[in-house]
Amino acid sequence: MSKVLIVDDQKNMRTTLGMMLRGAGYEVDEAGDGEQGTERGATGAFDLVLTDLRMGNKDGMDVLRATREAHPSTEVIVMTAFGTIEGAVQAMRLGAFDFIQKPFTEEELLVKVAKALENRRISREIEFLANEFKDRYKFENIIGRSPAVREVLGRIVRIAPTDAIVLITGESGTGKELVAKAIHANSKRADRPFIPVNCAAITETLLESELFGHARGSFTGAVSARKGLFEEADGGTFFFDEIGETPIAFQAKLLRAIQENEIRRVGENKAIRVNVRIIAATNQDLMTAVSEKRFRQDLYYRLNVARFQLPALRDRREDIPELVGYFLKKFNRKMGVTSRIDDRVIDALSRFDFPGNIRELEHMIEQAVALAQDGVISIDDLTQATSTSHLPARGDAHTLADVVDAAEREAIVAALRECEGNREKAADVLAISPTTLWRKMTRLAVTF
Repeated sequence: MSKVLIVDDQKNMRTTLGMMLRGAGYEVDEAGDGEQGTERGATGAFDLVLTDLRMGNKDGMDVLRATREAHPSTEVIVMTAFGTIEGAVQAMRLGAFDFIQKPFTEEELLVKVAKALENRRISREIEFLANEFKDRYKFENIIGRSPAVREVLGRIVRIAPTDAIVLITGESGTGKELVAKAIHANSKRADRPFIPVNCAAITETLLESELFGHARGSFTGAVSARKGLFEEADGGTFFFDEIGETPIAFQAKLLRAIQENEIRRVGENKAIRVNVRIIAATNQDLMTAVSEKRFRQDLYYRLNVARFQLPALRDRREDIPELVGYFLKKFNRKMGVTSRIDDRVIDALSRFDFPGNIRELEHMIEQAVALAQDGVISIDDLTQATSTSHLPARGDAHTLADVVDAAEREAIVAALRECEGNREKAADVLAISPTTLWRKMTRLAVTF
């Protein structure tokens, strides 16, 4: 039996709603004001919270925030009176499942309640399956449930058990090494070494020696023979990050090593057999590099057996809230704090294009956690953490600061409309002082 919490400061309304819901077979509890509603909603004891928007010191927005923050799987429906639709829309932006405008019929109410509870059931089922899937295949560091991420995870499961060479392409910061590690972890080589090498970080003169090893005296400074990384990876997986940065002369030797499963140390003629699986990654268009004679065509076709094209973060915006939560938990633990993030920050981040992709978001959250005051990461903390963001963004905004300003302006206008222009009440809704609200309205040219 689904449990529903009714939050309303009018006893008659609570009684009427309780009769409707109990008659439909739901277990119902009641809270007489917003303060009780925030406390009880945050317990996680309810499948659905049905709350009035306008109440006393704590209103429906407070109930919504407390409930969703403590238990994101609990659905919330907001009840609104005529003239408070703006507040209802804002509530849905903050995570409410739906709103219902008074007066409403019993049928309208029960339809919305049934839909909300069905959505909760499906969401919990998906979450359970996704967590089980990630636990089984060791995907705990690949965050997201967008169609693009699910497709990548599905391909990993299919490709990993084979020994097929893998080429991972995508912009910098999209998680190419994480995918490579997941492929290795789910392969028959999982108990053998995973050796990554960043080809862009090794000079051309050292690359061959690092990968293939060298004989004693083969060059100045080679005082003893040295095993290369390829030999270290024997039986396991070798990951070439930024394969497009390798010099053309080295590519011929690499192609031979891949085709023949053998290498020769620098200064030696003896062939050494190696058994490694190759995974390569690049943020370049290798076909363009081939046409410009910067990358060997035969090596490209040898690598391009199983191809993974990782999506940019701007193409999977629905994953941003989950990524933010993951990084917030990570850096809270690292810094020994318990910061939480303002909902408007999530909204601003979800509208930004992130040229640096997931890596940029991670660094942004790390800085914001370090800058946060009173345990809440605000719009201002986000702006400070991204002071160098002369980067393209979506829509009319050109920097992340523009996106943040737009989100802040939207929240202020919505609060002022909800409070019918009363700045003190609007400041209370926004959880800032009236002086801070006045300053922000002046800076953002908000008139009301």
